[in-house]
Amino acid sequence: MSLIYDGCMEAAVRAPAMFISLFSPTKSFNSLPSLSFLPQLSSRSIISSSKVLSHRSISLQSHSRAMAVGSQTNMIVDTSAKGAESLFRLAVRSMEKVYLDRNPTAKAVLDLVLSVDGNQICYDHFAFRTFGVDGYGIDSVAKFFLDFGYTMMEELRFPAKKLKALWFAPPNYDNGSYFGGPLPRIFVSELLVDEMSPQSQAVIKKYVKNFRNANRYAALASTLGCLTWEIPSYSDYQQLARESEYAAWTLVNGFTVNHVTISVHRLKSQIGNIKSLNQFIDDQGFKLNSEGGILKVSPDGLLLQSSTVADSTIFNFSDGVSESVPCSYIEFAERLVLPQYTKLTNEEIKEFHRRDGFEVGNADKIFESTSMDQITRKVA
Repeated sequence: MSLIYDGCMEAAVRAPAMFISLFSPTKSFNSLPSLSFLPQLSSRSIISSSKVLSHRSISLQSHSRAMAVGSQTNMIVDTSAKGAESLFRLAVRSMEKVYLDRNPTAKAVLDLVLSVDGNQICYDHFAFRTFGVDGYGIDSVAKFFLDFGYTMMEELRFPAKKLKALWFAPPNYDNGSYFGGPLPRIFVSELLVDEMSPQSQAVIKKYVKNFRNANRYAALASTLGCLTWEIPSYSDYQQLARESEYAAWTLVNGFTVNHVTISVHRLKSQIGNIKSLNQFIDDQGFKLNSEGGILKVSPDGLLLQSSTVADSTIFNFSDGVSESVPCSYIEFAERLVLPQYTKLTNEEIKEFHRRDGFEVGNADKIFESTSMDQITRKVA
């Protein structure tokens, strides 16, 4: 399931309304509308259309989950949050809602975990994918989070996949007023386009160069679930898919959230360790990413990760072809306490006492959650 608009104009009209209300209408995901036309719209046309929209009834869907981004019921603006903080909360909540509407497995897993744990689910991190060319790379997404107090941390490299990534730490791990839960880390990767074949480079550059400065709308596109380039053709998608699954995924999904990650060590029930959670998820019939084993473990043994396999959906390409493409998935991460803090009691342990950061070996395998090998793999 996915959020989709009747046309590009309506997506543009709803852009200002995003900061007032989350979107409730949903239809099956065919193809993403594009924001690439936005610079061509006059302010008069947007204002006029907004007046028409203001007479419509836009209600919020009620959700039973209480997650890191908080309850999504009957929210207009949290009066305890002021100014920029309120804007940030609403924007990230909209990113999450687009992600959940398009990925039924993620929503089902979150609901299932909450039904057992009975506590607020906290997110370890959000992840995004980008094209490293013409300003469409990591910086296009990172700027939004840096503007709201995030700090750039380490860079990771994935030579075989022609990728690099940066992760960003929130202003505070434990006391962030993020709808009652801590702020998530942000993990942004980018395809090193210059290392791709000339044919694939030409495809990518064709889309990102058609509309000047559309990379400025990366965060907005993520909240709306829109592409910042034209809907691609199936032949272009195939060209990228032959060389890079990552590139093909990004072409059809754009800046939408690639995955969110449940912070397993913050769960309070018997599934509050990743091995138990993996078994629980598997027992419920969800397929887990088996690349390198279900459980991915960092060399120091302190960062444990796993993930489901991505959902798929039918995408309507610009040349009239409709084909199944990968969407997103949900990840699980357990960060163990650092050796120097093992004598602390459970009540004393904070997030900064635990293993921070990311691990190339783990992340390299997690990337495979959207690969066709994993999506089509038969479960024994």
